[in-house]
Amino acid sequence: MEETPRTPVITIGLNAGQATFDYSMTELKNLVEANNMTVVEEIQQSLTKPNPGTYFGTGKVEELATIVADDEVNVIIVNDELTPSQIRNLENGTKARIIDRTGLILEIFANRAQSREAKLQVQLAMLQYQLPRLHTSASQRLDQQTGSGGGGGFTNRGSGESQTEMSRRTIQRSINHVNHELKEINQAAATQRQQRERNQLPSVALVGYTNAGKSTLMNALVRKFGKNEDKQVFVKDMLFATLDTSVRQLVFPDQKKMLLSDTVGFVSQLPTQLVKAFRSTLAEAANADLLIQVVDYADTNKEAMMATTEKTLMDIGVTDVPMITVFNKADLTEATYPTRAADQLVLSALDDDSLDLLVQAIKEKVFHNYVTANFLIPFSEGEVVSYLNENAHVLSTDYVADGTALKVELQQADFERFKQFVVTKEHS
Repeated sequence: MEETPRTPVITIGLNAGQATFDYSMTELKNLVEANNMTVVEEIQQSLTKPNPGTYFGTGKVEELATIVADDEVNVIIVNDELTPSQIRNLENGTKARIIDRTGLILEIFANRAQSREAKLQVQLAMLQYQLPRLHTSASQRLDQQTGSGGGGGFTNRGSGESQTEMSRRTIQRSINHVNHELKEINQAAATQRQQRERNQLPSVALVGYTNAGKSTLMNALVRKFGKNEDKQVFVKDMLFATLDTSVRQLVFPDQKKMLLSDTVGFVSQLPTQLVKAFRSTLAEAANADLLIQVVDYADTNKEAMMATTEKTLMDIGVTDVPMITVFNKADLTEATYPTRAADQLVLSALDDDSLDLLVQAIKEKVFHNYVTANFLIPFSEGEVVSYLNENAHVLSTDYVADGTALKVELQQADFERFKQFVVTKEHS
């Protein structure tokens, strides 16, 4: 199949002395590429504060207009969120379509959403973004995106205002409808989480910057320890390759079981609308027993990426869940791996020894409610022996006159369930 031609765009950013400005411009270029666009020119302007009317200075707007006319590029991507009037004034001044950083990320999410829930969450975020931006030509374009129609036949001021109000009511109705559908989906998801909690399986969530290798790490663990190793998640070397939270069960050789979830990736200046919309999806992280923050060890901006991840987690209310930090993609660096220092690991998701080291760290965190005990189970209770062999770590088995003697490492709940057969409890 022939690849869709990439749209040429100009990117522009305002440098007001931010320490992370250069990094944010690099990230903007990556976002542009992820949206099937290509940067033909990057422009920067140094100002102490934005122009309230056009964000950039008058001279820079004129320069942009000249480049648009000379290069026949009709899309400009701005490295910040603009006000509705700034977008309108820049469009008038440059005769090009203006997409701010928030609008760009929303477009990417809209193109990538696969599940019903993700599509609704993105739709909600886009509607909330569009609502305050309804005005004349911009209103007409947004109307088309939300299916409200409206057309561009109104030319006088009064009709324009009337059309904007009609669009506003349409969008508000759509917001209410989407919220209702999401509420039903969220209730079903909450029921599934409660069911998993009743099964007493610990939950571990992969979090981190988009494209840090979370899905690759999850697939590697599923291949090695998955209950259904064919249940791989989508992987591609691009920002926001997947938006859906995937949950898989892992079963280790010692019969310890856990749930592993792969969450949507983060990016700096993630739009508020998206953070709110994806709060339910990120509930897997909020309800986890352990977070694994996956960091691209080969990226020179990894510290900023980690700060972004931690800020986003704070924004969605995830503040007190234990965390392991995994510096992934060590195979792309000169570093020795796998290595571990306390709760920080340097590894490669493609390396088998790395996976074993990570599993060891996970076990220390989430299987602390296990006890080791000696059982003597009468031969008439064979189903208890079968259960322990399938669901616990049987360290030794011996057949004596009174029954089967087992030394078992098992969950506290199973210990209580079969307490009547316990001879000695060794440690917790």
